[in-house]
Amino acid sequence: MTNHGIIDSAKDCRLLHSVPTKDESSLVVLRSKLFSAANRLGASDLKRENMQLVASELATNNIKHAGGRGMIQIWQQPGQVLDIFSIDYGPGIADLVLAEQDGYSTANTFGKGLGAIRRLSDDVHVYTQIRGGEQTKWSGTAFLARFHLAANQAQMLGDGAGLFSRSLSDSRHNGDRIYLLKRGDRLRWLHLDGLGHGSEAQIATSNLAMHVSHCDGLASMLEGANRQLVATRGAVAVACEIDTTRRNLQMLGVGDMHAHLYDQDEMKHFSFAPGILGREHRTTEPLHASLARRGLVLTASDGIRRNWDAGNFPGLFNQHPQLIAYTVGNIMGRVSDDQSICVSYVG
Repeated sequence: MTNHGIIDSAKDCRLLHSVPTKDESSLVVLRSKLFSAANRLGASDLKRENMQLVASELATNNIKHAGGRGMIQIWQQPGQVLDIFSIDYGPGIADLVLAEQDGYSTANTFGKGLGAIRRLSDDVHVYTQIRGGEQTKWSGTAFLARFHLAANQAQMLGDGAGLFSRSLSDSRHNGDRIYLLKRGDRLRWLHLDGLGHGSEAQIATSNLAMHVSHCDGLASMLEGANRQLVATRGAVAVACEIDTTRRNLQMLGVGDMHAHLYDQDEMKHFSFAPGILGREHRTTEPLHASLARRGLVLTASDGIRRNWDAGNFPGLFNQHPQLIAYTVGNIMGRVSDDQSICVSYVG
């Protein structure tokens, strides 16, 4: 984390490894990468063993049930949290509750895999779509197995937010950046996309955390970033703030970013006035919305395709914010750009 208690996606949200699970050979590299990551983050021997078992079960499921058409990723998230995320492009799971019962199997195995994943992980979240249903984008299953490696993890993202940030070709430079701050009953974040990609784009979006912690409102937050970006190639951005007590959302954006509000089982989509912070842009008024029941706000850079709605992923937006971020990021991400998503939830 940065100073002022701000979560910085460049430091706190890192994709450590991503591997297709085509056959058993993928398990060798996966286990090695997972051991290194867990050891570096100070995981106990028992925790490391549990991670290895969970990763093996997820990879085996992809190979057996999805014909090897899937992948497993290892992510580090704020507060020394390590996530194992699996997504496949198989037929989906018809009855998830039944599939998690010990002894149930559709592949002539002992049928203990899904139940073991839930028992060995600190948190597990699953989303599945059945092939041949109403969906139009994807069928398969996404698993998030989360491991807490530090006692203070509840002070970080918890269940209220999820982050996805991946650089073009998984290079070391990422021009997309999310600064997120939870202070009292306010959750605010600044989501930026530096023009282009590579080191110059990353430099442009660096060192902007102070505007999230010190500015009074969204307009002053973006104006402060605008002044600092003058000496760079510039960036587009969206600033958001949620009052979790009053259940109010404010949102203000500049340039080619997009946002989505899921409330009352309805998805609303937002785009922003053209322009570039640090160069020319229009001054607009913040968008205000009341969150009537369950409110979920998703902001994304243009590295995430925007041609989707809730109907493409039935039931997904009632899931954990981090599972949403991983699933949408992997399915709707564009391989030709940096990609980032911030998902914030108010229950």
